Amino acid sequence: MLNRVRSAVAHLVSSGGAPPPRPKSPDLPNAPSAQTAAPPEAPRSPPARAGSSAPAKTVEARASFSRPTFLQLSPGGLRRADDHAGRAVQSPPDTGRRLPWSTGYAEVINAGKSRHNEDQACCEVVYVEGRRSVSGAPREPSQGQGLCFYYWGLFDGHAGGGAAEMASRLLHRHIREQLKDLVEILQDPSPPPLCLPSTPGAPGSSDASHLVGPQSCWSSQKEVTHESLVVGAIENAFQFMDEQMARERRGHQVEGGCCALVVVYLLGKVYVANAGDSRAIIVRNGEIIPMSREFTPETERQRLQLLGFLKPELLGGEFTHLEFPRRIQPKELGQRMLYRDQNMTGWAYKKIELEDLRFPLVCGEGKKARVMATIGVTRGLGDHNLKVCSSTLPIKPFLSCFPEVRVYDLTQYEHCPDDVLVLGTDGLWDVTSDCEVAATVDRVLSAYEPNDASRYTALAQALVLGARGTPRDRGWRLPNNKLGSGDDISVFVIPLGGPGSYS
Repeated sequence: MLNRVRSAVAHLVSSGGAPPPRPKSPDLPNAPSAQTAAPPEAPRSPPARAGSSAPAKTVEARASFSRPTFLQLSPGGLRRADDHAGRAVQSPPDTGRRLPWSTGYAEVINAGKSRHNEDQACCEVVYVEGRRSVSGAPREPSQGQGLCFYYWGLFDGHAGGGAAEMASRLLHRHIREQLKDLVEILQDPSPPPLCLPSTPGAPGSSDASHLVGPQSCWSSQKEVTHESLVVGAIENAFQFMDEQMARERRGHQVEGGCCALVVVYLLGKVYVANAGDSRAIIVRNGEIIPMSREFTPETERQRLQLLGFLKPELLGGEFTHLEFPRRIQPKELGQRMLYRDQNMTGWAYKKIELEDLRFPLVCGEGKKARVMATIGVTRGLGDHNLKVCSSTLPIKPFLSCFPEVRVYDLTQYEHCPDDVLVLGTDGLWDVTSDCEVAATVDRVLSAYEPNDASRYTALAQALVLGARGTPRDRGWRLPNNKLGSGDDISVFVIPLGGPGSYS
């Protein structure tokens, strides 16, 4: 059976069930490439316990116990950030040098769910220098101008913090690599060229006009916008990041996986890319504008079932792609029971057969929904070693690394200092609704002067504190006595009309 599973995975990769192999991304430089308004890039905060004699364990501890560089935590501060009992909220120090756009950030560790905080965050200003000119000639150093983009990322790790830590360091570099071919194109108002010229003498540069069919076969050329090129660059960057994790998962202790929520501001537009169950919303003049959707076994049920239907070998004879309201009992064979498949949004009846007794590919509901009874998110980075419990059956073929990207044009609206984009990992949204976040935005920002840059950090802290709750006899509780979030919580608050220039 193991050989059949391996064969199925290989067949899936080569035939479209999972993303096909991609050309290797150009090697990313080891030196930090991003120019940031935060303090310069430095090694991540070291683990509290230093001097371990086991190098592998030291690498693993550093990867899982590091915190974002912009927090500037001392060893004592790092220990407080890692304290599950106190759960102190962490924010960048108020030293006068702030994150780009006066962005607010706050985080808190979980209540004991995992050994360390498995969330990671990144905030950078990245310069992109073009790789080539549209004419195909190498770019002269004095030719044209490069592009600069602002970048925010939240990475919610699971089954270890290695994947989230790696993504927080490298994903923006992959985005930069993907944008290098677009520097001239994005600054030219004319439509993007259909093809980029190849270098003379390079493979594939010979005349292939004899292979082109009659012009009548093509009624018109599809319209491609500059915006869609940026979206494609972000999507490709996610895939290259996932492939790098696959290559390096053994030698670099890239354990587990992570959800990824990324914001890129480029040429007047905000691109929000989400792969996982984190969430982003814009609060503008009291109005809530969703900028992402969560990818869970419930929201992606039909995609998962379709893959299981087309590639039944991926189910290993242990699972069925069909969904039933509950687990079927052997005594119910031959009876008619409610079910739904990959084509259905409603329910119908079918006769129960022997293979229906297998465990359903998608089971549970809400936060308890799982794929193959194992994982509760269906998109993200990493998870290349994830197997079904007590089995060798891989789950990765059902997980997608591709994000959904939504675009918001900042130039189309007059924004005030109280208009913000809120990013949060699921630790925030598990216990806080969009409306409650909007109410907190109004309450906190109204207490500060519009030109007070610290107001956004105060808002991020208020959101984290509100979701965490306060310690009581029966755990962390909200004011209504309901359970607070016991998960890691990380929040960015990005002002859309506050102090500073965005150009």
